[in-house]
Amino acid sequence: MDSADVGDELTKVLYTPDQLASRLKELAGEIDTEYEGKDLLLVGVLSGAVMVMADLSRALSIHCDMDWMAISSYGSGTQSSGVVRILKDLNTNISGRHVLVVEDIIDTGLTLSYLISNLRSRDPASLDIMTMFRKPEAAKSGVDVRWIGFDIPNEFVVGYGLDYDGRYRNLTSVGTLSPHVYS
Repeated sequence: MDSADVGDELTKVLYTPDQLASRLKELAGEIDTEYEGKDLLLVGVLSGAVMVMADLSRALSIHCDMDWMAISSYGSGTQSSGVVRILKDLNTNISGRHVLVVEDIIDTGLTLSYLISNLRSRDPASLDIMTMFRKPEAAKSGVDVRWIGFDIPNEFVVGYGLDYDGRYRNLTSVGTLSPHVYS
């Protein structure tokens, strides 16, 4: 879905498909160098990281395995319940593996902090994080993120895996959602 298909539902486009692809290619080059000759496992965080994970894995020149986790810290509505739940765990034993967690976006970092603590307890050889987007102004937890696609403003953004109420994930660009859509 192109940004033109959503009309006035976006206030502005932050990143075009070409900008996203170019940045992912740069990140893949850095990741290729870091993990050359290592047993790399990409762990995507569902559902938002599907687009990023697919494109990152195709941009890599090295071999990698992939697995998925789904975690949630939300109860009803848009406010965090404070309780993190694993909705889908890994199918892969990560002991001794080099693990790269692939995220779509990090805002507060609280849920990701729990996830990283959980994965560390499983004895990986290394554990790093790559996120396509980060909202530094929203951070509440000091999660160490190794690779960042773009730092973005603390606004409601959609597209390229990011959604509002399940919609806009398949938007090929990333943009700021117009307040009239969610207010």
